[in-house]
Amino acid sequence: MAETPDSPLRLRYAAVSDVGRHRKENQDSGYASEHLLVVADGVGGAAYGDVASSTAVHLLRRLDRPDVSEMLPALAGAVHRVHDRLAEMVEQDQELDGTSTTVTAALFDGRRLGFVHVGDSRAYLFRDGAVAQLTTDHTFVQTLIDEGRISEDEARVHPHRNIILRAVDGSSDTDPDLFELDAQPGDRLVLCSDGCSGAVTDAELTELLTGSTVDSAAYSLVQRALDNGTTDNVTVIVAEVVDAGTTDDPDTTAAATTGPMLVGAAVEQPRRGGMLGGGFGVGGLFRRQHDTGELDPVPAEEEPVDPEALRYAPRAPRRRGGLRRLLYVVLPLLLVAGVLAGAYQWSQDQYYVAADGPQVAIYRGVQLDLPWVDLSSVYEAKSLQVDDLRPADQDSLADGIEARSLDHAERIVEELAQAACSAAQKGGSTTGPSEEPAPDPSASPTRKPRSSPSREAGRNQQATNRPDGSRTPEPTRSPTGSPTGSPTATPDPDETTTVTACVENEQP
Repeated sequence: MAETPDSPLRLRYAAVSDVGRHRKENQDSGYASEHLLVVADGVGGAAYGDVASSTAVHLLRRLDRPDVSEMLPALAGAVHRVHDRLAEMVEQDQELDGTSTTVTAALFDGRRLGFVHVGDSRAYLFRDGAVAQLTTDHTFVQTLIDEGRISEDEARVHPHRNIILRAVDGSSDTDPDLFELDAQPGDRLVLCSDGCSGAVTDAELTELLTGSTVDSAAYSLVQRALDNGTTDNVTVIVAEVVDAGTTDDPDTTAAATTGPMLVGAAVEQPRRGGMLGGGFGVGGLFRRQHDTGELDPVPAEEEPVDPEALRYAPRAPRRRGGLRRLLYVVLPLLLVAGVLAGAYQWSQDQYYVAADGPQVAIYRGVQLDLPWVDLSSVYEAKSLQVDDLRPADQDSLADGIEARSLDHAERIVEELAQAACSAAQKGGSTTGPSEEPAPDPSASPTRKPRSSPSREAGRNQQATNRPDGSRTPEPTRSPTGSPTGSPTATPDPDETTTVTACVENEQP
């Protein structure tokens, strides 16, 4: 495993994955080699998180070569290929809809380490006897820590500590964190799933990484997480930066014999035998793919809710893509319908005054013409005639007079009627002008002209209504047999109508 002269350093590595004591299957996957370290934690429970994590690991393994010139672009491109591949798999099999995975990976060129990170798996650096977390969790509790609302210790027991906000899922936009680190001889890297980081403290990490081989450190970290009560799968990769010329002992370093190590759900066949059975031989660290060997796996039991199914916060696992597409269509339509219904309800609380044929009317609604929709209707037709109104009021009525309420609309009609009455009263009497009577043949030449027709009519009316019951005088007739009273002019129809309208509007 010698490096080229341009790469004076190399990685010594070990990888361990365990199903844990509370899970029925392992949804973690891991890969370790001289150039590449990968941990992927499948999310989704029944939605096949193991498929997502193993897909991520197998695609990222294509970067396992010494000639990667641009590490960060290469890592970002690999994560996007995982995203695209998961999308294709969901299209082919709707049972996979809802699956996703975290990805934390490191690529080594002999001098520098390039990292890509999405989700809540972690990468740590152990240098000069101190542990530092390199990645930031994309989780709900991490946002609370960043805001200063809870501490790291409180985050470990927070009821929502497993809710992640970002993962590679084939549907949401993938935005991985990318960064580089200069490597130094003696540096140790730990990549692990949250089954380890959530149960093992930094102090315990420091303890287990000090003075041990990478193999024993990896195994001890998995065992400590189990002993501390983790309820999740546990996957740990420990790598140490060493000089390129360093030789590994096959008895203490399994990778010296096995080469690159693939663990967890990504393994097609379980490894057996080894460390727990005695010695660090081939596959020496693994007794079973999914278990450390300390305890037998928990028998499969029906669980009402798989906590893993609730882990990815942005969306719950979905089993039918057709329902999702239907919701994408129906929800916008329901939103538009709700807005239109609200607008129509508002319009029916509005009133205005306008003409309804020859009459003045109160309308309910708004004056807006829409295809196939009537936004206003006659609420009440009034006896007031449009022709009775002043010309200016008729023009306003043609445009419609807005009212603040129904009572306001009623007052507008009253004001229009009063204005019409005032205009009519200023125009004069309802009868026409007086006319001179024809000369009376029986009158003497010196006799004064008779009274005007309007006065004569008044006297005749008084005679008719005398209270003493005497006979009402008959009008004097002309020689032709017609009455001698002067003719009365025909009243102006418009003036008569206006007065009638005034009378009607003045009635209580």
